[in-house]
Amino acid sequence: MRARIDEIVFDCHDPARLVRFWAALLGGDPVDRSADWSYIDPPGFVRVAFQRVPEGKTAKNRLHLDLDAGEVDDAADEAVRLGAVRLGAVVTDDHGRFQVLADPEGNEFCLVAAGGQ
Repeated sequence: MRARIDEIVFDCHDPARLVRFWAALLGGDPVDRSADWSYIDPPGFVRVAFQRVPEGKTAKNRLHLDLDAGEVDDAADEAVRLGAVRLGAVVTDDHGRFQVLADPEGNEFCLVAAGGQ
């Protein structure tokens, strides 16, 4: 058997708020299926869904998304304007640049650019 990723699901407290943040980053129209479940279908990517859970986030994510952002500094500024928080400074190495951020509920993600953009 070979499986394929159907969707990526974030546990959260406020699906409607979080789907709108991620739709602004990734594209796609936010859909609120219910008060407990929202999703987007970003162009060129699998569905990203948000389900309400009672517990809060207590530790660093074990999985995160790396988003090819083109120019990292401008993309990070836009993400912060939308509600993200920077986690540390931009990192630059031989492979490019990245900025770690957290979405409005604390889920970590990275904005990345290959080749030092």
